[in-house]
Amino acid sequence: MGTIVIRDAINSDKFSVLSFCKDTFSWGDYIQDVWDYWLSEGNLLVIEKQYPVGVCHAFFSKNQVWIEGIRINSNFRRQGFASDLVRHIELIAKEKQILSSFMLIDAKNLPSLSMAKNLNYQISQTWNFYSLSPQINNSHKIQFGNVLNSMATHYVKSWRWLVLDEETLLSLSEQNKIIFSDKFGSVSTAIMTDSEHFDKTLIVTLFSGSQNNTLNLISYIQNYGAEKNYKKIQILTKEKLPFLHTLEHKITFNLMQKFLC
Repeated sequence: MGTIVIRDAINSDKFSVLSFCKDTFSWGDYIQDVWDYWLSEGNLLVIEKQYPVGVCHAFFSKNQVWIEGIRINSNFRRQGFASDLVRHIELIAKEKQILSSFMLIDAKNLPSLSMAKNLNYQISQTWNFYSLSPQINNSHKIQFGNVLNSMATHYVKSWRWLVLDEETLLSLSEQNKIIFSDKFGSVSTAIMTDSEHFDKTLIVTLFSGSQNNTLNLISYIQNYGAEKNYKKIQILTKEKLPFLHTLEHKITFNLMQKFLC
């Protein structure tokens, strides 16, 4: 049978891991693009049975751990290896006195959702991912500043949902990363950040108020993306956005949370 071992990944694991990650989704996978980043960040784990058969990465920040990139070789699925990796990360988190664990799962990925629920994760929020084409568009008027309400607990940075505490909000506001529109009723707000893993990719966390305010923000974001020569604009929001030819809904995710203490 062979002994099951969970250990820190090393660079020589890369070829073996990528060989079972290349066809994860219909379009392929992104693990090959982030492997070197995750390895340098630390907490990139492999589970091996003579050779690596699974991988997972953990990112620790402000009283939470973010679990990402769970991949299991298709020949070794349904043996509990994904759960073993998650439990291993939770143990590390508890040693660090981390209070919460989060992960993001496609709302249609029933096996992964079942795995998470069996580990006592609950759906905390549901988010939508949209892609927006950069485009010169001057029909907008926005403002800069922190007008987020208390319901906005997290924002997205490099596809990690991170805590929006006072220190973070102040930093984002000072960098003019928080924009809002309040011309047409309920305020809409967005937080713009650069992807740390993908070149020329703008990641936007959007908190939608009225539809017209949201369209005003989207117009600005499109124009900003074009002026700054971004290749991609990715919008993450809990709301359904208005129909636009340049705005495409990609996927719906469940943000899963577990309290560790």
